[in-house]
Amino acid sequence: MADGTCAFGLPGGDPVRGRMARRLRTLRRESSRVAVLPDNIVFIRNLSNMADSTSLRRDFVRFSLEQGVLRFGQFKVKSGRLSPYFFNAGLFNTGLSLGRLARFYAQALLDSGIAFDMLFGPAYKGIPLSAATAVALASHEALGGRDVPYAFNRKEAKDHGEGGVLVGAPLRGRVVIIDDVITAGTSVRESAEIIREAGGEPAAVLIALDRMERAGPDDALSAHSAVQDVSRLFGIPVVSIASLDDIMALLENDAALADHRPAVAEYRTRYGVSG
Repeated sequence: MADGTCAFGLPGGDPVRGRMARRLRTLRRESSRVAVLPDNIVFIRNLSNMADSTSLRRDFVRFSLEQGVLRFGQFKVKSGRLSPYFFNAGLFNTGLSLGRLARFYAQALLDSGIAFDMLFGPAYKGIPLSAATAVALASHEALGGRDVPYAFNRKEAKDHGEGGVLVGAPLRGRVVIIDDVITAGTSVRESAEIIREAGGEPAAVLIALDRMERAGPDDALSAHSAVQDVSRLFGIPVVSIASLDDIMALLENDAALADHRPAVAEYRTRYGVSG
């Protein structure tokens, strides 16, 4: 650049420039935070942001474990598989835990750099998530007092009062869909249709955990995860607070959880995707 500063905001002669460039290439291959990184995201603000992002993900995994939301053992999941871990966001069921969860969502969304105008929470789990995240964003210093609207849908149309299936602010502009996880993508598809019919545009999907797991029966596994399929189908990024990568990092660095590491690693080898 003409002022001697590289794309990362570092002086052109800084010896870490090469390492930063290599780190950027690595980040573009990773899916632990954004399933598909848009081509126009071409820089990382600084090294501290990378450290903060990693800390956020690890703190969230630890928080989920402490709240009993993340558990290890043997669990039959919706796909019928026996999983060595289970994540149930419904167990963030107190004011304090929901408030902290919302701050994780808000920070992950802001860290993603995605431009947005409002939030949408698909019924049912997305309803408290969107409301709580809107509250967290309203008090976030990075937004300088900006008041972010939100809306959600009903499962069944109301035939009295205001009627309809939508509750909350009018769906306008760039809308971020908030949910806990993506299993088959059905909720995202329905949400995208609702948003477009109302005059808005889906901007991203924000979830708590990306399991980074391929769908389908064992003898016909898909090439991509549900998160990757949603991102490709709708052409929007899927942002997660954390992913299976971060769970594995916890298992690798916490001796108290070491006994669970082999089973999760084997499950990941069998069903996981790399990015």
